[in-house]
Amino acid sequence: MSEIDLSALVCSYYSRVDAGDIEGLLALFAAAATYRRPGYAPMQGKHSLESFYRGERVIAQGRHEILSMVAESPRVAVTGSFSGELKDGTQVHLDFADFFTVGADGLFSRRETYFYAPLV
Repeated sequence: MSEIDLSALVCSYYSRVDAGDIEGLLALFAAAATYRRPGYAPMQGKHSLESFYRGERVIAQGRHEILSMVAESPRVAVTGSFSGELKDGTQVHLDFADFFTVGADGLFSRRETYFYAPLV
């Protein structure tokens, strides 16, 4: 898979999540994909991902802005910012780093997200 394809795949993910297109974003993940995100147990498989996006995710709506992206098959690293609203009405603006791994089938097999927050 070429770098251009990997970048387009990741950009498609952010477009779909920002649009609230849960079916569309789930279609980008392999059946046994793993997602790790601070504050949540590791999510394994599409059912777990769907439960997260349809219910557990504390974000109500918002927009991701990609600041940098490096793609070297099969991995893509992204830094960016997110501005939006949580389900409790709180407005948020935060920076993040995402790391995607793409399988031979062209679907995400792994995603890891990190947030820039003062925890330690």
